[in-house]
Amino acid sequence: MGLTQEVVGFVSRTRYRDIQPEVIRLAQGFILDGLGVTLAGSTEKGSRILQGHVRQIGGRGEATVVGTGFSAPSAKAALANGASGHAMDYDDTQLSTSKESVYGLLTHPTVPVLSAVLAVGEKEKISGQDFLLAYVLGVEVECRIADAINPRHYQSGFHSTATIGGLGAAIAVGKLLGLKEEPLARTLGIAASMASGLRENFGTMTKPLHAGRAAENGVTAAQLAEKGFTSAVNILEAKRGFFNAMAGGCDETKIVGCLGHPYFMQEPGISIKPYPSGSLSHPAQDLILDLVKMHDLHGDDIESIEVGTNSNVPNALIYPMPKTALEGKFSIPFCMAVGVLERKAGIAQFTDRKVRDPKVVELMKRVTLYVDQELEALGYDQVRSRIRIKLKGGKTVEGRADVARGHPLKPMNWGELGEKFRDCAGLVLSHESMEDVIELVANLDKQRSILPLIRAISGRRSVALKVKKQMKGKKPRSKKWTGIQKG
Repeated sequence: MGLTQEVVGFVSRTRYRDIQPEVIRLAQGFILDGLGVTLAGSTEKGSRILQGHVRQIGGRGEATVVGTGFSAPSAKAALANGASGHAMDYDDTQLSTSKESVYGLLTHPTVPVLSAVLAVGEKEKISGQDFLLAYVLGVEVECRIADAINPRHYQSGFHSTATIGGLGAAIAVGKLLGLKEEPLARTLGIAASMASGLRENFGTMTKPLHAGRAAENGVTAAQLAEKGFTSAVNILEAKRGFFNAMAGGCDETKIVGCLGHPYFMQEPGISIKPYPSGSLSHPAQDLILDLVKMHDLHGDDIESIEVGTNSNVPNALIYPMPKTALEGKFSIPFCMAVGVLERKAGIAQFTDRKVRDPKVVELMKRVTLYVDQELEALGYDQVRSRIRIKLKGGKTVEGRADVARGHPLKPMNWGELGEKFRDCAGLVLSHESMEDVIELVANLDKQRSILPLIRAISGRRSVALKVKKQMKGKKPRSKKWTGIQKG
């Protein structure tokens, strides 16, 4: 059996009742997070440009474009929403099953899949369980493919959220449409030929476009396959197929027999981002905030900040002196400087104004990022970071962090997920609508239709309130989210 058949066979035969309750609960948390970052990202300049582009194209209003009040064809809604979901670089990050793989350089798994499922799910008026099933399977396939691919794929310049995210989105939509093994294989074949996205565009509006195109490609591929559109049916393993062409091969043992055993979101897990920036900066951001608060440090106290990491961090965080907020998301000097001066690292800190603030710019000049050979020798599965702060009086303050808050080893609970969601969604929704969304997601498995959720994220409350009343007194099982993350 080839790899493609391994994947489509698993997807075709898996039903909702086959998925363990703890996986469903985890999925609810990731979905809530994904909706939050999509709502927040819909306000970004790049998202607005793309929304205008989608509106100009026109077409049948099949699915909601989040944050706009208009609908578009499902593939174009997925494009706009996927880009919004990645616009702030605040979406979740897949972990690795081995030290040879690179943490944070795999995929941002939720947004491409979620955006595709939202768009097609609204068009098809699916149930909450169908939504969850498609999402779980899409994320599982996306993560397994990303984990298996030769790391050369990312290191040579491909953005895996763009290339592999489209495969996950395609599988999810194919499942929603009820495709069997052969059309599912064609879906993958079509999506694989559409896969693209280059890391040179990090720090620009084109990076979030990658996630949008992945979602759009997934919708288009599945819809074409449903209509009989042909493609290779061995695209993953073929000599001129996805793995060989895009990376020079893969580790098949990370796919064969692994799908759903356990689900990737269980082990090794998916990390929720605590900060709206590149995930490789997060342990250092956690650490700088802790050190600043612990020692009551201020910018004027500091002579220099040295940040030691493994070699994959400077390979991704490429801006020593960023000029825009998008560049600042991929800049250790900015993350350190704004952390010291603001003692926060939220949405309000990642703005063009903050990046260009003279005090921030001056402190950035005192930050050095270097490869720490001790941390390099420990492997790339975690983003281990060391910080040494030299104070003007001669004292030195230092520490080390291996993971950041939101990592499965340091998980957020349901309440913390709700706090992040409110911080994000508050840019678009009223307090009442935000609470509706939280409750609807927590009870997604009980809903006959996802339309109330769609209306809630659109700020329309009438139907959402009706469903909320029906759910009154039913505690969201997702409150156990932290315990499940810890395994």
